[in-house]
Amino acid sequence: MMKQIETTGPGGPEVLKIVTAPAPSPGPGEVLIKVQAAGVNRADVSQRQGRYRLQPGMPSILGLEVAGTIAELGAGASRWKVGDPVCALLTGGGYAEYAVTPAAQCLPVPAGLTPVEAASLPETFFTVWLDVFELGALQEGETLLVHGGSSGIGITAIQLATALGSRVFITAGSQEKCDACRGLGAEAAINYRTADFEEEIRTLTEGRGVDVILDMVGGTYVLRNLRSLASRGRLVFINYMESSKAAIEIGLILGKQLTVTGSGLRPQSLERKAEIARSLEQRVWPLIAQGRIKPVIDSTYDLADVAEAHRRMETSEHIGKIVLRIG
Repeated sequence: MMKQIETTGPGGPEVLKIVTAPAPSPGPGEVLIKVQAAGVNRADVSQRQGRYRLQPGMPSILGLEVAGTIAELGAGASRWKVGDPVCALLTGGGYAEYAVTPAAQCLPVPAGLTPVEAASLPETFFTVWLDVFELGALQEGETLLVHGGSSGIGITAIQLATALGSRVFITAGSQEKCDACRGLGAEAAINYRTADFEEEIRTLTEGRGVDVILDMVGGTYVLRNLRSLASRGRLVFINYMESSKAAIEIGLILGKQLTVTGSGLRPQSLERKAEIARSLEQRVWPLIAQGRIKPVIDSTYDLADVAEAHRRMETSEHIGKIVLRIG
């Protein structure tokens, strides 16, 4: 038996309750992880609110990333052994003392990291690699604009793009957040409450525009993003916190040969996630081990205080990741 977090129905943080339930068992190709820490993500909030449609087979328990140790191996999960420290991407079930995930979605804990730091890695690094470097095809020497630069995604994008040789600009909603992002490597940080990011990007790039934009806002940002892209620029959506609907100018897309794309990480196939995991282990994990990229933890909460963790997420005041301590 184990402790896990369940919801009593769609609603606010108060619907999150700690209960006792049977621990899951790993199937073929899966591993059971004894969870020590679990990341809290915006998708968890959306699911709790009833705004995230689960696909068949997705666990109803919240939690998309964990760190811990291998407790049991399913048939064919040959890379790992019981006791190995790992961090892992899940399709759900992380807010619990034990969680199951495909072995291919596990990564070794980088040397020197605590379980809390390791649990902050999978969701943001898988997302940034997929959307910025695969779909966005960001190259060394190009420019990247990240909206929401102080979020977990934003902080990962800043550090990873900078480490791989790109110039990074961000938007954020306070001077404190802008200062934090510059401290992590952003060349320029635009406070969207006091400045027009479109005008600032035009000045920063001498009218050229940026090569890639990572957007989680949607709505009124979309047309401004298109105007802020350079020729053959790429606009990549990972969310639409303002609105999923927007007006565009098709002439801009045609004239500048722009690409508009996006993705959700959770519905990606096991094969795609396994490919991303391999890329991260080869290209990114060494940068973390060398200290060139560092986890940024905003706050930690005990599993029983999960409602407070969600309230913190909903304030949008956090800088970096919010993590639950479990084991």
